[in-house]
Amino acid sequence: MTRGPVVRFSSVTTGIKAKVWMDNPEKFKIIKSAFDSTSRFARLTKLLVRIAGRYLFIRFTASTGDAMGMNMLSKGTEKSLKVIGGYFPDMEVLSLSGNFCSDKKPAAVNRVEGCEKYVVSKAIVPSKIVTEVLKTTVAALIDVNISKNLMGSPIAGSIGGNNANAANIVTAVYIATGQDPAQNVASSNCMTLMEAFGEDLYVSCTMPSVEIGTVGGGTSLPGQSACLEMLGVRGANSLTPGTNAKRLARILCATVLAGELSLMSALTAGHLVKRHMIHNRSAPFIQNLESEPSESNRLFTHCVS
Repeated sequence: MTRGPVVRFSSVTTGIKAKVWMDNPEKFKIIKSAFDSTSRFARLTKLLVRIAGRYLFIRFTASTGDAMGMNMLSKGTEKSLKVIGGYFPDMEVLSLSGNFCSDKKPAAVNRVEGCEKYVVSKAIVPSKIVTEVLKTTVAALIDVNISKNLMGSPIAGSIGGNNANAANIVTAVYIATGQDPAQNVASSNCMTLMEAFGEDLYVSCTMPSVEIGTVGGGTSLPGQSACLEMLGVRGANSLTPGTNAKRLARILCATVLAGELSLMSALTAGHLVKRHMIHNRSAPFIQNLESEPSESNRLFTHCVS
């Protein structure tokens, strides 16, 4: 997890001196010692410092065990800033979060540097399954993925949005497992790749900033706790802290991959609108269908009921 405060100095010169000091590996040990003393689990792993005039933006990165860990980062960062301030008395802490984190906002830094869990999932789908189940072809899926996800996203100026609908899956899983749903903004960063693997389809999803945990937040609520229990990741891992959160991140990424396959296949086959008309209609529409008792309408009404 990351936390990125903004601090200000009396001059550009002092700010540069502070940056050079923080970039020194020996001085990092001093900062790390202060940070790590605030938690049994949070451990500072990296600092990324950027300067703008006499302002410094400091991105603290730390491991947080099985917790998502934003509160851990806040405590550790606050303690570290006090220690740094001891060496630079004119340093003014303007905000514990200076948006260099960057939490709950689209930001290239999360895509490039990573944040929380960096996860990759992959699957090899036999061409027979692509044809008979997904109702399309390997070549057609690859073609649409290139034109939609790899070309369409940069045309739109998207940050980390080289996917079809990762946010749908992330938000649903987050609500079900007690995460902060607003963190789907960064956590939905996802690149979906499709390529030929002989005659079959090789599909992968790369998610560099999955903010997720199995303790804290809403994970102790009855329903959410039950969902985590079903997945075998409830609470903290007593043997290796962080293992449960990592496993939940892998489950999420694999589920996103399944969703990407489903939607991309529907788009490629031209079934998107038809499927929505069948599976996403309101009750009045169902009543209208019942007045027109065709075989397909009867089947649809039975499925919805």
